[in-house]
Amino acid sequence: MRWLRTVLMMAAIPATAGAQTTQAPAPPVTAGWDDGFVLQTPNGDNRLVLGLTLQVDGRFPIGESDSPPATFLIRRMRPTFSGRIAKYFDFKVMPDFGGGTAVLEDAYFDVRVSPKFRLRTGKDKTPVGYEVLLGDPYLVFPERSIASLLAPNRDIGFQAVGDVGPRFSYSGGVFNGIPDGVSSTTDDTNGAKDFAGRIAWRPFRSATTPSGTLDGLGFHLGASIGEEHATLPSFRTLGGLKYFSYAPDAVASGPRERISPAVFYYHKSFGGYAEYTRSRQDVLRSGTTSSVANDGWEVTGSYVLTGEAASDRGVRPERNLDPQKGQWGAFQIAARYSQVHVDPEAFTSGLASTTSNQRARAVTVGANWYLNTFIKYLATYERTAMDGGVGPRTENVIVVRAQLLF
Repeated sequence: MRWLRTVLMMAAIPATAGAQTTQAPAPPVTAGWDDGFVLQTPNGDNRLVLGLTLQVDGRFPIGESDSPPATFLIRRMRPTFSGRIAKYFDFKVMPDFGGGTAVLEDAYFDVRVSPKFRLRTGKDKTPVGYEVLLGDPYLVFPERSIASLLAPNRDIGFQAVGDVGPRFSYSGGVFNGIPDGVSSTTDDTNGAKDFAGRIAWRPFRSATTPSGTLDGLGFHLGASIGEEHATLPSFRTLGGLKYFSYAPDAVASGPRERISPAVFYYHKSFGGYAEYTRSRQDVLRSGTTSSVANDGWEVTGSYVLTGEAASDRGVRPERNLDPQKGQWGAFQIAARYSQVHVDPEAFTSGLASTTSNQRARAVTVGANWYLNTFIKYLATYERTAMDGGVGPRTENVIVVRAQLLF
């Protein structure tokens, strides 16, 4: 019996060793290009996309103006890290080094239960203003309209995001709360929070339309409600002229509500939208609180002269720049009218600074050249007329931009 036990033990040794040496190797990581550098596992459950937005501007005031002098600047320089971990968790991190300073623009992750529901945690755009929610690299002008200065930009919080079928999408949640027209750059200084949300309805959208695009006729409604007990906003023109600000000792002190309905339409080479924004805030100065309600609106339209489709995700040329083949990319023209009206209460109650205007109206025209999907040049002229308060002023400015995006 002793010899039998010895034989069985010897037979077991190679079987165990064989089991250890035949383990399946880890699946390889694949690399490629999908409008950005991509690393991912074969099944796509883990994925990293490396992207970049680089915008170089030239800004030139025309004639006598209080605007800053002519200059070249790096408007945005944003490396982007986005992707997926363990199939159901998406993320995005995007710092910005434009202007020589470092700011964390986006930093969030999603728990993706289904296309109808994602829980987003971190810093992202506040879901209120339609134009604010359009991606910065896809705007048809270098900057958003003055009416969008009444909507919040990026903030930190928790929100639910989802697409309920091809025609209806939503997002909404709770955020720290920020003044109009700015992004959160510091820790929250008070316990008050904002509730913000938006819905978008595209009644004629087809189920075969690429995900994320806003095609045909659509409607947007965004709003927020909360309290603010800190700084107040100021408003600037495209050329950088500050045309409205509150008195130095005036502070936000109480309820704040915003609403922003919009309509958009994209069909073939035409794209356009119209938006109204209203922001009401309690303002405290010298022991007296006043309610100030500012409003603005805009209409933007564009047309691709070379026949490509217009969309909220820019223009993809059918023939990329190749002079030897007589190909020159895509060309687009655009026009916009926008205005902002500050509540007269801000002036009659002494809440506005002595250098402020009550109204601003801007007319903007531009031409864009898409050399390929990744390179774009913009040339824009804007005239802004300001009146009320400190008196009539006019700004004329030309902005040119070169953009690299992938």
